[in-house]
Amino acid sequence: MVKTTIKKLDKSEIEIVGAIEAIEFEKYEEKALARIGERLELPGFRTGKAPASVVKENVQEMELLEDMAELALMDNYMKILEENKIDAIGRPQIAITKIGKGSDLEFKIVTAVLPEMKLPDYKKIAKEQNKKDDFKKEIVVDEKDVEKVILDLRKMRAEQAHGANHEGHENMTEEEHAKAHTEVREVPESEYPLFDDAFAKSFGDFKDAEAFKEKIRSNMKTEKEIEMKDKLRLVIVEELVKLTEGEIPEILIESETDKIMYRLEADITNAGLKMEDYLKQIGKTDAELRKEWRADAEKRAKLQMIIHTISEKENLKPTEEEIEKDVTQITTMYKDADPARARSYVEQMLENEKVFKFLETQ
Repeated sequence: MVKTTIKKLDKSEIEIVGAIEAIEFEKYEEKALARIGERLELPGFRTGKAPASVVKENVQEMELLEDMAELALMDNYMKILEENKIDAIGRPQIAITKIGKGSDLEFKIVTAVLPEMKLPDYKKIAKEQNKKDDFKKEIVVDEKDVEKVILDLRKMRAEQAHGANHEGHENMTEEEHAKAHTEVREVPESEYPLFDDAFAKSFGDFKDAEAFKEKIRSNMKTEKEIEMKDKLRLVIVEELVKLTEGEIPEILIESETDKIMYRLEADITNAGLKMEDYLKQIGKTDAELRKEWRADAEKRAKLQMIIHTISEKENLKPTEEEIEKDVTQITTMYKDADPARARSYVEQMLENEKVFKFLETQ
């Protein structure tokens, strides 16, 4: 049994304080051992194949309790929302306040609830934008652009061949090798390979050069269509955000700020830098950066609430089958992905897409 008390906070947030009785909490031990066993490497057993009794002997009690708590709260959070008819949005902040063998699991959850959003006539706004000439004109691919792509591909292949020739000169002295690498010659167009059937087939299963050219043309048209669709969506979004009134929960703004900071850190890491070194270079702290991004995060949070409200009004919620399909895809591709986070991400992405498609058909 789960006992809870719910308290309203400022800015459309609520606090859920509760406890899962020890007898109920203990039921999650088997699941937790199975999950820990999947990541635990034990001598004499293949990963994930050790029996629960062996896993239990080789894991710290607190690690086991924490896994049990995570599973228990994941299960019961949704039940608490349903039983109390709470329309929660965003990721909740969950804190365990008491945990121990044979004890009740006590917790505190702070989550945002959908506030009253005063939406403008979103159907009318979408209809007006959809009718604009900029978004109605037929997409045409200029043949000059197609020829430019083909020229770039021919140039790329010529440079690859030129580079391979240099690498193949095994009898060069070290000095000649260095000179060959420092004096990279611009390959003239006269040395580019011909755009013929053989060239086309080197890029894939194409019947001939004309089929490859048609594929390039088709890809360019698709890119232009996506670009136009993104522009239309942006115009509709800007208008909706400007004309909608409503209180934005702080927890959502923080969540959007976290996403921005996570993407920034990922970009910095991919560039071969460390976040702390980057902050030193720009002379700012993590807190100062978060403050700078706040206005953008607030705008994103407001947009999410607008989309969620439209989704509720127009019954555009993704189905359980659609959600499960995408979550399975993510957790299969990324073994370390947190299933709860993956589900939250998928639900939001699917809901966004359904609402935008709805607005584009007005």
